[in-house]
Amino acid sequence: MIRIRVLVVDDHRIFAESLAAALAAEPDVEVAAAGSGPAALRCLDRAAGEGRPFDVMLVDADLGISAHGGRAPVARAVSDDAVEGIVDGISLVAGVRSGQPSVRPVVLAERDDPRRAALALQAGACGWVAKDCSLQRLLAVIRGVLRDETHLPPALLTGVLRELTAARKHRTESERLVESLTPREREVLRCMVAGLGRKAVAERLFLSPHTVRTHMQNVLGKLGVHSTLAAVALARRAGVGPVDLAGDVVERGGQLA
Repeated sequence: MIRIRVLVVDDHRIFAESLAAALAAEPDVEVAAAGSGPAALRCLDRAAGEGRPFDVMLVDADLGISAHGGRAPVARAVSDDAVEGIVDGISLVAGVRSGQPSVRPVVLAERDDPRRAALALQAGACGWVAKDCSLQRLLAVIRGVLRDETHLPPALLTGVLRELTAARKHRTESERLVESLTPREREVLRCMVAGLGRKAVAERLFLSPHTVRTHMQNVLGKLGVHSTLAAVALARRAGVGPVDLAGDVVERGGQLA
């Protein structure tokens, strides 16, 4: 019998252990539970290293969010550096899909939320399931995502499609604006996305702070925004990532200068 390996990730321990026990009662399901994002990352890495990777990850949509609604700091990727941080549910999905693409993440939610469900799908989730659904429904979803199906509650379909359509429209417009930048301005924007200040950008690109200031003003003007934060948000919508802080951006006298 081919067994399905499932990892339950929820910081409500009673729920996580109860769900794991219920799923483990199925003859073809093998389950483990993790109470946080870092613990989940350790489980996933250990299982992959042993040659027994998990097939499905069930993750709490509100993982890492306090009772007062505050969000804890998010670890950005599946790595040793991330283990000591706190990872929220949707960020965990994105990190796992990047680091272990064979794992199918399914988000468990206490309430229907089209916007967050759309974000989860964009992060790589294969499904969004209500926490109060029946065990048989959850098992159907688990087996379905292993057949490359995507599962959403029917009541969420219209809202999620609306959110995804709006996100695509915003991304297209953002990409058009970013394409209007010169190569040097795009490098400056990537430095801004990485959180570098004017002095750090100047040192990195071998430019004077005054020249960097001019480039930053040009970037804001061409993107039609009035702050660095707004420019970074638009850049991320366009798929612009941060500059690699571990490597060089350009050489002195390069074409981008």
